[in-house]
Amino acid sequence: MNLLNGVIGNEYIVLNINVDENIGRRLQALGLTNGTRVKILNNKKSGSIIFKVRGTRLAIGKKIAEGILVSEEE
Repeated sequence: MNLLNGVIGNEYIVLNINVDENIGRRLQALGLTNGTRVKILNNKKSGSIIFKVRGTRLAIGKKIAEGILVSEEE
């Protein structure tokens, strides 16, 4: 599933990031890489998603969130 479909308060593990190359590099620089744990803090289905990664809050748009594939943490 993608990050946009995540539930507020749940933690997920990033499996793959399928976004524009420049955006992907920026996300990696901010600490979002394959295998990283993320926790969804707010998910406005109409627009942005706010999540926590490596102790930092990040906000991204819907289109970018759709390109981040995650799995539920076990």
